[in-house]
Amino acid sequence: MRLPPIKPEQLTAEQRPLYDSISKGIENHLQGFISKLSDGALVGPFNPMIHFPQFGAALWNYNMVMAANSTLPKAVREVAILVVGAKFTSRYEIYAHEKVGLLVGLSENKIATISSGQRPAELSEEEGLGFDVAAVLTKGAQLPDSLYQLAKNKFGEHGLTELVHLIGVYCLVSVLLNAYDVAVPEVD
Repeated sequence: MRLPPIKPEQLTAEQRPLYDSISKGIENHLQGFISKLSDGALVGPFNPMIHFPQFGAALWNYNMVMAANSTLPKAVREVAILVVGAKFTSRYEIYAHEKVGLLVGLSENKIATISSGQRPAELSEEEGLGFDVAAVLTKGAQLPDSLYQLAKNKFGEHGLTELVHLIGVYCLVSVLLNAYDVAVPEVD
């Protein structure tokens, strides 16, 4: 880890509002994985966000807007996020979203297969579309019209737009995690 976790009492005046907002978001929405240490320091993508609040606040706000306007099934979201994490081999992202994937009902086999960069055969139609859209976009390729239309027909224009933005934001999160060598937290 290239940036040490910041304990709450060490926060600057610029960092404190973002820390408070992220802490509240963790309590309300981000359960099932370690994102805060016993001393109150944030880990995962939240630590680099806190270190550089002028950039981190925008990313956090974007995530909150995405969560507040979500219409996609939770399993589809988690499939897409795991595809991104696997593509970037982002250890913390895979760790966190394997846990969330279980909570939203994805099987261990689906999670393990996606996390290893493969497409599980037993995906539902919706999960398969989430996987395929994420797989194409994380290759840096243009989304084929046939896949675009299938996803738009299944999720609606809002849902497809949400999926594309979700993939984009988790690409950014993966880059952030990899740049700062964010590891999976050790369990006490």
